[in-house]
Amino acid sequence: MAVTLTQAAADRVETMLGKRGHGIGLRVGTKVSGCAGFSYEVDYADEITDADTVFESHGVKVVVPSEALDKLDGLELDYVKESLLNEGFEFHNPNVKDSCGCGESFSV
Repeated sequence: MAVTLTQAAADRVETMLGKRGHGIGLRVGTKVSGCAGFSYEVDYADEITDADTVFESHGVKVVVPSEALDKLDGLELDYVKESLLNEGFEFHNPNVKDSCGCGESFSV
């Protein structure tokens, strides 16, 4: 499997990287957090280490740390803009077994 971006998410990442002026892609990981166990971490990828797995989706590199790969394998990241004030990334993760009521954390 892989970690993929929709075209909308890839376009948004390219826009953000362009405004920032540097970076090689998007880094997506997890951290222990919240009442359900894990939350997502999203940041710019400025380097790739030996401990990273790199996927490419719609021309954008998605860098995943090896310790998060089992929780993120199959993840599709989308970018949704519902209004001028309501926009952001949505995570579609087939590994999620449960999530907390507020939607900030998940378990696998």
